[in-house]
Amino acid sequence: MNAMPWHAEHWSRLQSRRARDAMPHALLLCGPQGLGKREFMHRFAQGLLCTQAQDGEACGHCRSCQLFVAGTHPDFAVLSFGLRKDGVQRSEIVVDQIRELSARLSMSSQFGGWQIVCIDPADAMNAAAANALLKTLEEPSQQTLLMLVADAPWRLPQTIRSRCQRIEFHLPSREDALGWLQQAGVSDAAAALDAAGGNPGLARAWVDAGALARRQEVRKDLSALAAGRGEAMEVARRWLDSEPEQRLWFAAQAVADEVRSRAGTAAGPLSSSLDAEALDQWYMSANLTRESLRGPLRGDLLLLELLARWR
Repeated sequence: MNAMPWHAEHWSRLQSRRARDAMPHALLLCGPQGLGKREFMHRFAQGLLCTQAQDGEACGHCRSCQLFVAGTHPDFAVLSFGLRKDGVQRSEIVVDQIRELSARLSMSSQFGGWQIVCIDPADAMNAAAANALLKTLEEPSQQTLLMLVADAPWRLPQTIRSRCQRIEFHLPSREDALGWLQQAGVSDAAAALDAAGGNPGLARAWVDAGALARRQEVRKDLSALAAGRGEAMEVARRWLDSEPEQRLWFAAQAVADEVRSRAGTAAGPLSSSLDAEALDQWYMSANLTRESLRGPLRGDLLLLELLARWR
């Protein structure tokens, strides 16, 4: 993957701290999914462990780099979702995992340098795990670095956030985003970037997954329902079967376009009979439904209720 230009400022600042021997003991890499937080984390960690790094960039050839790329470096680990006793993957990071992490960091580095542990996604730690992490953050060992990666940092306790050096990734300028997408060979980069709300990493992933066609399908579904054609139940079933959260994102985008068109006195592309206030309420409901799909409620009923209100 070609370099992400919006990483340059964060990279330069961290390398400056490294040169002054003023590295923090904990970093919180946060921001929307798709901006390369995890690529940045791996790039920085490999450079920190490399024995022949130049300006923070790993050489790629030393034994440390070879082990890092193979995923077997003894001084680097990524903590993520573990397995339950029945073999099913957990949906949260639990306290036992954090205790194992703390025990690992209490030991000396096998290569005599840094020990680095990444928690990803850090915002998936449950309350007990977050509390257990506090002790490690409050009493860091020498040459240890904790890297917390979070798409939703507000889910982390303030006590955790306040003990980390925050590196926040923001959406780049449209010019930078389009340039990066074009260098990556993404077709119809402008349309993809619009679909992803200005997020270039998301735009690239969605193009690869055929999401632009799905976006058009969502708009056709909403137009058909607004005109009294089609069945809300059938549309809800189809959306639930294929990327429902992404479809709700596209649905909210389409309604926002409808509102903007009416503000310019043009007919809305969806031809909805809802007034401006009702469109605004439906937009908010679509976003709330997207969040609710991650919970215990039945997705088919959530989608059916939303689409029935649209029709």
